[in-house]
Amino acid sequence: MVETVETASKDALRRQLLAARRCVADDVRGAEARLLSDRLEPLITGGITVCAYVPVGTEPGSPDLLDMLLRRSARVLLPIARTTAEDEPLPLRWGEYGPGTLVPGPWGLLEPPGPPLPETALAEAGLVLVPALAVDRRGVRLGRGRGFYDRSLGGRNPHAHLIAVVRDAEFVAELPTEPHDVPMTHALTPNRGLITLPSRE
Repeated sequence: MVETVETASKDALRRQLLAARRCVADDVRGAEARLLSDRLEPLITGGITVCAYVPVGTEPGSPDLLDMLLRRSARVLLPIARTTAEDEPLPLRWGEYGPGTLVPGPWGLLEPPGPPLPETALAEAGLVLVPALAVDRRGVRLGRGRGFYDRSLGGRNPHAHLIAVVRDAEFVAELPTEPHDVPMTHALTPNRGLITLPSRE
């Protein structure tokens, strides 16, 4: 049975979850990253385009996971995040991943070099890995709060798997939700693997 996250403001939940991630030892984080890659690998079949992301700081995952995706798929796209002059998030654009080619972008994010693909490139993906601080059994995702993915996921292939990548403790019973939230179709955790949402647990 998953634990319930008490109803609280999203900002309070973000602080709580980020603090918990900072307490995870490096060796535990590394072991979890390897498990995530192992759980995901059998799901990737040749010819598919995958949208993924480069983990930042304590986010689950690793660059090795990206290399596995590239070996197993036709193409891996990574997000390129930008804002307006007024610092409003724009829909994500995308770039093709190549090992050893990433360059620093805003906010410490690594991204592919060269001219970005348009935001419509997301619709080519059959599987989209989405960074998350938590996801609940209904598919509600809690992100970092800037809204880049909220502005982007509406342009997905409607048949694509939207997979929130979280630690086991970050798969929870219920999160606050808003009308603009795009529900995830799956959660991926190190020990439980792929969980189809909504979950009845």
